Amino acid sequence: MIRINLLPHREAARKRQKLQFFALLGAFAASGLIGWGAVHLFIAEQISHQASRNDFLKKENARLDKEIDEIKKLREEVAALLARKQVIETLQADRSQSVQLLDELAKQTPDGVYLRGVKQQGMRVNVTGYAQSNARVSAFMRNIQSSPYIENPQLVEIKASTVNNRRLSEFNLDLSVKRTPAPDAPKRGTAADAAKQGPAAQTVPAAGNKG
Repeated sequence: MIRINLLPHREAARKRQKLQFFALLGAFAASGLIGWGAVHLFIAEQISHQASRNDFLKKENARLDKEIDEIKKLREEVAALLARKQVIETLQADRSQSVQLLDELAKQTPDGVYLRGVKQQGMRVNVTGYAQSNARVSAFMRNIQSSPYIENPQLVEIKASTVNNRRLSEFNLDLSVKRTPAPDAPKRGTAADAAKQGPAAQTVPAAGNKG
């Protein structure tokens, strides 16, 4: 009987299978590495692109913030200029107010009433003085109420006083000045309101005595 030894053939087949297995394994590993590298490069490129977009947005935001600050400054400057304009308009409208006030007080002061002091703050005026009687003070207040320039007399205090050995009534009253805009001037309601709230108190020399 002829005997054939198949061991070397089987051993060679196993070696070939192992080599094929390792070759396939290496191919899979290489393809996996290539795929992982491609994905990594893609993600890195996307991250870089997004970072560049973020930098662009930051620069644009910084530029817009700067422009907004400049706009705010311009608005503040415009508001300051408008406020100055209103103050100038108010001063122009009120520059003859003191003269008109003193002239009107002189016209409306009846005989027997002597003005000692006039103090104006905005549209309110405080008047102090002496009168020969309380009736003279009442007449003075009636004259103020009918005046086209001053109004709303309010008696703060009246008391008996002696001046140069004469018994007189010392009075203190408040009144308001009517604002009468010029016929050719436009209405300036905002400036008028600002004048009521903001002008500094000023003291006007006392009007001349009547009597």
